[in-house]
Amino acid sequence: MRLSGMNFNVHMGDTMIHVDTATLTITDNSAVVQTAGVPDGAVDGDVSASGELNVNASQFALISAQAKKAGAWRAMGTFDIMFYGKTAQDETKVEAFGCRIKLSDILDLDRKGGQAQLFKLPFDVTSPDFVHIDGVPYLRPDEIENIKQ
Repeated sequence: MRLSGMNFNVHMGDTMIHVDTATLTITDNSAVVQTAGVPDGAVDGDVSASGELNVNASQFALISAQAKKAGAWRAMGTFDIMFYGKTAQDETKVEAFGCRIKLSDILDLDRKGGQAQLFKLPFDVTSPDFVHIDGVPYLRPDEIENIKQ
């Protein structure tokens, strides 16, 4: 059996949540250097990462309890998100460090029903640890050595 979305567990900090969908996107603005219009090496560019979790009402309640404990949604501290999937044949772990969630589509009601209410939780990666894929950091150690918190 191959790895699919059904094989993933998602942990937000110490809490395991069930997501309907999840994304994590890295933007790397490294570029090719050109001399007289011909490729002539490359330069590093800035990086960022963000994603989105879509959760149902019961899973949103788990996250909402954390916001309540913090005193407000925007008062919530950052946390790490780990996506871990495993089958007999495949295994992968993606970690995003220092994630700060925001709220997006809190209500999207359809009176006809037929679909569970979902809550969109966009997030940004804020830590210099950035993203690790199967234990391998995306950024080189020299890129973060002077900004390590």
